[in-house]
Amino acid sequence: MQHGKNFKTTVALVGAGPGDPELLTLKAARLLREAEVVITDRLVSEDILKAHVSEGALVIFAGKQCRRGKSTPQETINELIVEHALAGKKVVRLKGGDVSIFSNILDELLALKAYGIAYEIVPGITAALGAAAYAGMPLTAREHSTAVRLLTYYKKEILSDAYWAELAQTEDTLVFYMSGDTSLELIQKLIAHKIPADRAVAVIEQATTPLQQVRISDIYDYEQNLGQETYLSPALLIIGKVVHLHKQFAWLPNSASRELYFKPVGSQPRSVQASHIKQAPHVSRA
Repeated sequence: MQHGKNFKTTVALVGAGPGDPELLTLKAARLLREAEVVITDRLVSEDILKAHVSEGALVIFAGKQCRRGKSTPQETINELIVEHALAGKKVVRLKGGDVSIFSNILDELLALKAYGIAYEIVPGITAALGAAAYAGMPLTAREHSTAVRLLTYYKKEILSDAYWAELAQTEDTLVFYMSGDTSLELIQKLIAHKIPADRAVAVIEQATTPLQQVRISDIYDYEQNLGQETYLSPALLIIGKVVHLHKQFAWLPNSASRELYFKPVGSQPRSVQASHIKQAPHVSRA
């Protein structure tokens, strides 16, 4: 199978990692240097764009911010990828974290296949792995967990009551993406299904960035301790016995600031580093 520099592709779907720009893979860095067009999500460090995008490349900010502010519709993103690829440009679709975990990669793959556009998928470090490592919580630590589950709870209808009951009793570590705004209801559901009292919950804001914050609570005390908090995006929840390891193995102190590391959609400057890096207009959700 051909791969690497010998593989002729027009579009690369690339994971940028969870925040720390040094977590970018070597392959991702090379593809960014070679790209003529970079279509980037909001949750990508500006330092990655500054360090790796070549002069003359067009950078299009196509961020999403669920339920808050402006977002670029997925259909528009698909059209941008196809338009520039069909124009013969080398395109990088840059996503925060890993491209295949809670992203809209399937929509983009279907669009590429429909037009017969060659592509490759380049993984990145997903938020669960980055957050756990930077918080000192091995997700499958021996005698604490035998597996890890990646979940989300941003819509009430996603998980059935039967599944909540199973989640409450599992020994697995639970990691919830995009669930900061629903964290209290999420914890209440686990408690209603009698999750064991030896479980703890960590809420990690802006993981792996200089503004990372980790907040810990025993699960039955969550409502009292953290239930009224409003978390900065992105926020990720880790639930299980492994959370207790944070106190012993945390190596990165919490930031003293609660500023946003990733700029809100619509607030990026006209240029990221120099005048050659341009920003396409945002399209509000229809």
